[in-house]
Order: sequence, then C-alpha cells, then structure tokens
Amino acid sequence: MKYLHFKIAFVSSFIFSFLFIRLVMAQNVTVTLNSEKQEIRGFGGMNCPAWGVDLTADQATTAFGNDQNQLGLTVLRIMVVNNKNSWSRELNTAKRAVASGAIVFGSPWDPPTSMSSGDKVNSSSYGAYADHLNSFYTYMKDNGVDLYAISVQNEPDYGDWTHWTAQELLTFVKEQGSKIQTRLMAPESFQYRKPMSDPILNDPVACANLDILGAHFYGTQVRDMPYPLFKEKGAGKELWMTEVYVPNSNDNSADNWPEALEVALNIHNALVEGDFNAYVWWYIRRSYGLIKEDGKISKRGWCMGHFSKFARPGFKRVEATKSPASNVYVSAYKAGDQVVIVVINKNTSSKSLTFSIAGTKVTAFAQYTTSSNKSLANSGNISVGSGSFSATIDAQSVSTWVGNLTGVAIINPDAGKTTGSLSIPVTESSNFAVFDLNGRRVRIGDRGGRRSGQKPGVYIITHDKSGRSSSIKILDK
Repeated sequence: MKYLHFKIAFVSSFIFSFLFIRLVMAQNVTVTLNSEKQEIRGFGGMNCPAWGVDLTADQATTAFGNDQNQLGLTVLRIMVVNNKNSWSRELNTAKRAVASGAIVFGSPWDPPTSMSSGDKVNSSSYGAYADHLNSFYTYMKDNGVDLYAISVQNEPDYGDWTHWTAQELLTFVKEQGSKIQTRLMAPESFQYRKPMSDPILNDPVACANLDILGAHFYGTQVRDMPYPLFKEKGAGKELWMTEVYVPNSNDNSADNWPEALEVALNIHNALVEGDFNAYVWWYIRRSYGLIKEDGKISKRGWCMGHFSKFARPGFKRVEATKSPASNVYVSAYKAGDQVVIVVINKNTSSKSLTFSIAGTKVTAFAQYTTSSNKSLANSGNISVGSGSFSATIDAQSVSTWVGNLTGVAIINPDAGKTTGSLSIPVTESSNFAVFDLNGRRVRIGDRGGRRSGQKPGVYIITHDKSGRSSSIKILDK
C-alpha cells in the first residue's frame, strides 16, 4: 500500500511538474522576423454623408493624421450612391483623407433605378452598371481622389439593398470585370460566406478580373477566418475586411471597458487567423465608433490605434507566438528597421511575458498601453538584451511595443528630461539634445535652430556608416 501511495504521489508530482513547465513555457513569445506573412495595406473606416454621417475637417484630421490624439487611419470607405448628383458630398472628407496619405475605395448599395428591377440589377444592364462604377471612379479622380478600388456590391447576401446571388456575381465579374478602371473588389459578403466568393475564385477568367476579395465580419467566427481556396487561387490579390463593428452598436458604448478590447481582438484575429491585408471599421464617427460624436477618440478607437498608428502600410506581419497564455494574444510586424509587437491581455490580472526576437539588433522598445485608465499611454522604454526582453502586460489591456534596429529616444517635457535607449543624454538645451546611444553621439534638433529642434515626442534615431545621424518623430508626447 505504501508503494502504491508512493507511485500515486510520484505520478501526481510528475504531472504537476509537467503542467508547470508547460505553463512557464507558455509565457514565452518568439518573434521570427524572417518568417514574413501578408503585407499590411492599412486600417480605416466608413464615412457616409448620404446617411447623415460626415466627418468635419477637424474630425478627418483626428482620424487620418498620425500625431498626438490622432488615429493614423490609412483607408477610407465611401458609398457609391446611385444618384450622381449627390457624388460631390463624398469629396471633402475623401480629399482630406488623401491629403493625409490614406487610400479611398467605394462600395455601392444600389444601382441607378434604370438598371434594376426590385432588389436586383438586371442582367441586361450589367454593362451599364460597369459604366456607372467607372463614372464614379472618373468623377472622383477628376476631383482629386484617385480611388484605390471599387466594389461590385455592399453585402449582396443581406439587407434591404440590392441582392446578388453567387452566380450573378460570377457572371458580372467574369464579363465586366476587365472593364473596371480601378481595382475591382467582390463580394463583400456580410459574414465572410465563402460560397459567395468560391465561384469567382474557381473560374480562371473571373479570378483574373478580381483584385481584392472583400468581406464583412458580422458574426464571423474565428474558425471561419482562414480561407484555403483564396490561399490557393488568390496569389497576387488582396484580402480586405471592409466592414464590422464589435461587440455591438449600443448607443454611447464606444468607451465601455473592457468591452472595447473586443475591437483589438477582432483585428488580431483578422490579421493572424485570416491573413487579411486591411481592416475597415463601420462608421468612423458614431456613439459606438472609433471617434465619438464629440469628435474625441473613443476607447474602441484607441484599440484600433495600437495597430493603425504603428503597423503602417507596407509593413509585413511576421510569425509570432499568437497565444502564449490563456486570453493573451500576440502579433508582430516589421518594415525596414522597425519592429512592432501588439499584445492583448483579456485576463483580469496582469501577465508577465518574455519576448525572444532571434537575430534582431533592436536595443529598446517604446511601449504604449490602453486599459481602463490609459489611452495609448506612453509607458517608457524597455531595454533589449541578446535579442530578448521581459514585460508585464496590464490586466485587460492592449499594448504595443515599437522597436528599431538603431535606437529609440523619448523627449519628455513633463519631467524636463530626455532619455535614450540604453543610454543617458550628455547634452541638453532648449533647441537640441545629444545622446550617447550605444557608444555613438546622436543629436536631435539643431544647435543653430535650422531644424525644428527638441520637440516633445518619441523618435526613431538612425545613423549611417559615416556616423551621420537622423531622427523621425513617430508619436507626439
């Protein structure tokens, strides 16, 4: 009997040790920079003056600018209304978005009445409908907005607007797609229903005419986000999530916490599980939107900002341990010398993680956090040694780390000090700052005042082989 008790105790101890080791191992995150995934096209939202929701000039700057208290959106979705006399209403916000470096695409809800019967586009009018889409493209381009893409139909499989079957979409894309003067998007299914796009992907002619596969995420489950057929047939094409709001559209819900964390998680799932290139919210300004009716960024907006402000167009997602612990989610991105890591912690307690980035020369990461009492708050620098660093993630929060292969500097006017990664400043004045950055003197600003000088913010500092240094401000203090 004693032997049996010993065996039970031994086995129990072994199982406990095994589970403990698994638990400890689960807290490690590995980022593999040379394992590249999809390119990021951008993050954005919808503006809809046709339905009484139009951004003011200040709100457009808040949405598409990328300085302090701005969201850094790079994609604007607009409605292709059926009455061309109303097209001018789309111009102001679209122009402002373009001026900030964003791209614009259009989605139609209904065709001109002359082309439809009931809730259908007449098949005999497909050519005229293609001309209608081209006319909208031409109008916008002539007025300073070169549309990146245009969609065949918003949600052809749902709603009170025009309906298309999968076969009708196939016919239009196959017969008319080559005539469209910009990139063609389809089908924008309301729930990313694959049967709506399978026929297009399986038809060589239609597939060749399709540039962007658009989808909405209303009720879409994580298990349904991968699309093997698109992986097989969609080489060279882009995959966009073009409309959603999560978790609800309740009035004045935009700041509810931790509810707003669902925005960050939905973006994470789209990028990591679905390999989407772009993520586009529904209304940019709304009581449940990225910007509230008073023009201020909401908690939902700040959650998107953890991606939109840092994983900029042209960045590529790279392999990272996507769920190192229960209710913890990680994604990583890179472009040139810059590395971005986003971590979501849905747990009610903080979590400690160790990050390993093989082969990196990053010396420090600047950290930003959104939680119940923080909104993309600058949390200072974390030093990197031998390609790894450890960090504690706040309970019910989303954090972004921004690292560079040379250095990060923070100029903090509140403390009246300047800090450098793995270094301390050796000189400081009202007009410039000098860092001892890893043994090399680096200066921000100009002693003679020829440049903008020492302005508050977070800077990426680089230097070439000759020792010349330069800096790029990536976020205001």
